[in-house]
Amino acid sequence: MAVAAAKSLFSKSMQDMVKGIRQAKDDPHEFIQSCIAECKAELKGRDVGLKCQALAKLTYLHMLGYDVSWAAFPVVEVMSQDRFSFKRTAALMASQTFSKDTDMIMLMTTLLKKEMTSSMVFAQGLAINTLASIVTPELAKDLLGDVTTMLSSPRPYLRKKATLVLFRLYQQYPQGLRLTFDAL
Repeated sequence: MAVAAAKSLFSKSMQDMVKGIRQAKDDPHEFIQSCIAECKAELKGRDVGLKCQALAKLTYLHMLGYDVSWAAFPVVEVMSQDRFSFKRTAALMASQTFSKDTDMIMLMTTLLKKEMTSSMVFAQGLAINTLASIVTPELAKDLLGDVTTMLSSPRPYLRKKATLVLFRLYQQYPQGLRLTFDAL
């Protein structure tokens, strides 16, 4: 326990990493590689807060052009946590880094289904936003019914998001339009 606390105390924060990249103007590649190694170590630990912080750093590094596709499983792991701030960070990384070739997308089906039936409205909205970014034909087929159900939500926030994500679902799964036409 004390070792984990000491590791989290001495790990670089997001701000430290950005400052370090800016200060290493000559060759930031070496510094970034050390940050990636540190993030890999943080993702292997048990502290979910530290994993979330590592995912935020990896999202930033992805925006700089570095490959972080190896971190797909920790994204799903952190997104399944109860704390909304953790879910939001993991959903951002999933939206930025997941592609049709990502193996972990199949695990996202049950996770997104669970989030869409959550009692937290913002968790439902986050699930819809994430789905819009990572939709594949299989996800569209599996989650079309759940999104269609959200069209009758009493909350305008969710109805708007569900209406907009339907367009993305129909692009990936055109037969879904026939199946859900009566609900529209």
